[in-house]
Amino acid sequence: MPYSNRSELPDSVQHVLPAHAQDIYQQAFNSAWDQYKEAEDRRGDDSREEVAHKVAWSAVKKEYEKGDDDKWHRKT
Repeated sequence: MPYSNRSELPDSVQHVLPAHAQDIYQQAFNSAWDQYKEAEDRRGDDSREEVAHKVAWSAVKKEYEKGDDDKWHRKT
């Protein structure tokens, strides 16, 4: 299910990522949700939702990294 705003994101995303990273996550998830609608478009046995979450985390990790303080920071 696509997310229409940040407040709908899973708690595990809302409570660890800064606002901008949450926006990236939301946009990537929604895009992947549409892109991987059909099972034949996905690799392996992952569900549509599992794939969308993986894509979203991957998108976040392109711009953010987890610091030594266990918080996510924008890459420099």
